[in-house]
This record gives sequence, structure tokens and C-alpha cells, in this order.
Amino acid sequence: MERKILKTEDGSHTLYVPNMDEHYHSIHGAKQESMHVFIDAGLNMHSGKELTIFEVGFGTGLNAFLTALESKHQQRNIKYYTIEKFPLQEEEWQKLNPEADTDNKENKLFKQLHNCQWEKLNKINATFQLQKIEGDLTSFNFQTLPPFDLVYFDAFAPDKQPKLWSPKIFAAIFAHMTHDGILVTYSAKGAVRRTMQSAGFQVERIPGPPGKREMLRGRKP
Repeated sequence: MERKILKTEDGSHTLYVPNMDEHYHSIHGAKQESMHVFIDAGLNMHSGKELTIFEVGFGTGLNAFLTALESKHQQRNIKYYTIEKFPLQEEEWQKLNPEADTDNKENKLFKQLHNCQWEKLNKINATFQLQKIEGDLTSFNFQTLPPFDLVYFDAFAPDKQPKLWSPKIFAAIFAHMTHDGILVTYSAKGAVRRTMQSAGFQVERIPGPPGKREMLRGRKP
């Protein structure tokens, strides 16, 4: 998969896939989008001190990086599982910066997330564990993982990868979530909202990140 590195408006990097005409993050700001959608609207809305998180699409590792920082800052123990069908090559992620001004300590953490072994739960620090799974979400067996308290649904847009936004996948995720579990996604499409509702989620439209009016958040009642 051909990918090009682009700097977004907040100084953080994203990737662009020419043959799909798709960006990994918002061009208005990769970091601020991830903070808004997944940290503020997801992680910070769950009260659990110990969480199991599942991310659809490891991508550049930005969501995992920000969550690892928050786990330490908030002293919350997090096990983070993420599935990715097209992992970045080392020569790609070495060129990325997760923030506009990343100090040496944070840069070391970002590289640690990319360097750690796939298909294994790695202890990154005292509060954060990460398992990266190379695989296809459409055929993934969720029963191989513990139940999810929080899901970051960060696949490419529904019109780019429609199979990943199917009723079957949302139903499988819903069934594998804990009660009061939360799913957040940047998408606000009506079809996605209805698919989430049909799976059993209580869905709300909430304000989106800069450049996007709305996003969706679902809860398992």
C-alpha cells in the first residue's frame, strides 16, 4: 500500500493513501482529532480505573500513544488491543512525529509502541499494556480477547472500506463488550448510526473535532 506522510494543521503527521484518496487522520490536525474523538469522548467518559480497550486500525499508532500517555497521567491500568491489516514499515513510522513538539521521553514511547512484538501482550510501562494483531477485522475471532470496556472504531471511512462497517461486525463487537461499555468513532453518517443501533448500542451524536460537525458515541446498556 503506497502511503505519503503529510503534516496536518496542528503540526502532527498523518498518512495519505493515493489509491484510496484517504487520509489516516483529519488534515485539520491529527493529534487534536484523536484527542477529541478517542480520548475526550471515549477514554475520559468511562469511569473504570482498569480498562480493556480495542482499537480498529492501529495505523500510525497515534491513538495508542495518546492513550498510553493518559494511562500514566490518570493512573489507570489499561490493556490495549489493536488490529491492523496493513502495518507500517519501520522506514515509515520512523519518519512520523506524534505531536508538533515531542520531547525525547515521549518520542521514545512512540517508538516503543511500534517496536514491540506483534501478537503478544507487551508491558509498555506500569499502567499500559499493548497487543498489536495483524489481521482482517472481517474474519477476526473476538473470543480470543477479553471483553472490551471501550472501543476506538477508527477504520477508513465507510465509503472506502464498507465491509468494516457492516452490521455483522458491529453486532460481534457489541456482544463482546462489557455492560456500560463505550464505542466511539469519528463517523457521523446516518447509516453507521442505524447499524450501531441495530446491534444494540444506545447512540448519540456529539460535537466532532475541528473541521467536522458531529461524531458518534455508542453505549452498551
